[in-house]
Amino acid sequence: MKRTLPPTIKDLIKAQRLAADEAANLVPGTDIVLPSRDTRGVTVVIIAYRTGRILFDCIERVLSEVAVKQVIVVDNGSSERTIELLREIDEAYERVLLVQGHGNIGFARAANMGAQLASQPWVVFLNPDAILCDGAVEALVDTALSMPRPCLVGARVLNPDGTEQRGSRRGEVTPITTLVSLMRLSKYLPFLRAYEIHREDESLPESPVPVAAVSGACFCIARADFLAVGGFDTRFFLHVEDIDLCWRIRRKGGAVLFHPRAEVVHEGHTSRVDPLFVETNKGLGLVYYFLKRADTIWRKLYIMALSPLIVGVSILRAVMRRRLRDTDDFS
Repeated sequence: MKRTLPPTIKDLIKAQRLAADEAANLVPGTDIVLPSRDTRGVTVVIIAYRTGRILFDCIERVLSEVAVKQVIVVDNGSSERTIELLREIDEAYERVLLVQGHGNIGFARAANMGAQLASQPWVVFLNPDAILCDGAVEALVDTALSMPRPCLVGARVLNPDGTEQRGSRRGEVTPITTLVSLMRLSKYLPFLRAYEIHREDESLPESPVPVAAVSGACFCIARADFLAVGGFDTRFFLHVEDIDLCWRIRRKGGAVLFHPRAEVVHEGHTSRVDPLFVETNKGLGLVYYFLKRADTIWRKLYIMALSPLIVGVSILRAVMRRRLRDTDDFS
């Protein structure tokens, strides 16, 4: 019989954290989980915001994975109909925990909330418009288990047509590589290929390989490692938080890996969020990320000088994205 959840989000978080800490073998008085290489239990964290029908396809596929012991859906804002269906799923499945009522607090805060509530030692963050392929979760966890900690393993993200999606595996994200990539300059000027962030056009490796960053659409990390590095930086409201997390994992001496055989199909453009809002936040997030990494006043001045161009190009991209918006009126 499914237990009755506390009536408020605050009480919910408190109660679930106590249960999660006990289940995950938390060190008393800390946020650090004792490492366990024998436990393969996975919590999948999904952040929902006006996503549409595919959210339920995503959840259904996740629930079919044996390794997934818990599914946490953090709802940042959905239609009444979507919320009704999410509540039905929450009541029907013991493994599902729905967290709602806090409003749109941004992806990073919502994801951190989900990780705090996780009862399993491994966390897979999954976009609500992404569908896991067979064996993806097991492949991600198996690879992470074989690596020194901290370790983050990203899936190969596919378009619906089966091609690899941009952002699935990335090189170093710098102001120059960002501008080359945002404006697709290497497509017209081949000599700039070395400055392209995205590596989806490169040959597919046979086994997991180190990369500078992976896509936030689907990746696996130990809950202990995620908490130890501070989770996502909540100053990123939308986008770039995944790049920043990968950078901080590497700064800790950890590994960021791209797994070519752990695949997920990412629909993309399913949320009815204004592309201008999305791309503006992406541009601002990139500027903040570069300022965060700048270690001298001269580097900071350099970033500040380029920031109008970075944000401006991001806004121009929004005009193109408007044409690709999902017109589905489900959520």
